[in-house]
Amino acid sequence: MTEADRRPLLQIIVASTRPGRVGEPIARWFAEYAREHDAFEVEIVDLADVDLPMFAEPEHPRLGRYTLDSTKAFSATVARADAFAIVHPEYNHSYNAALKNALDHLNQEWAGKPVALLGYGGVAAGARATEALLPVLLALRMVPVPATVPIPFAAQKVSGEGEARTFTPAPETEAGAKAALDGIAGWLSTLGLRGHR
Repeated sequence: MTEADRRPLLQIIVASTRPGRVGEPIARWFAEYAREHDAFEVEIVDLADVDLPMFAEPEHPRLGRYTLDSTKAFSATVARADAFAIVHPEYNHSYNAALKNALDHLNQEWAGKPVALLGYGGVAAGARATEALLPVLLALRMVPVPATVPIPFAAQKVSGEGEARTFTPAPETEAGAKAALDGIAGWLSTLGLRGHR
């Protein structure tokens, strides 16, 4: 397969690392929805599996001179992505520490790539966390797409147990997901990375 034939890689980042987190079944649902969109290759990157330490590199990430094996591995993972969707919770009116730590670990690997935000929570649907996250993404020179996917009362839409848990989106959530994926595909097209829609 030539570079011209390659479909762009969309990485879906599961931001929460808590046991039983709602973000995991939401990410699995969104991954399937993105595959049906048919413009991307899709990969889930679960920060619980990545298991980064608190940022402890001696040099600024923009230099790319990493010393820790965990940073080198995470750098290689993120570098191969063309776009991201971040599935994130809202904790105390903001996003969670594991996500900030992951973002802070790298620099050039994030830059210039489109990103969609799927925030979840209670009545606020993760909206305050999404707003808090936007300036961080802009500082990393990422390109947030205008369509966000707020998911209110997310836990009520998850059923089943363990790995079999499933998320059932409301029609508004599905419409938001389509708009977000269309936004990512549009930006990738601008960059000359087209899927096979």
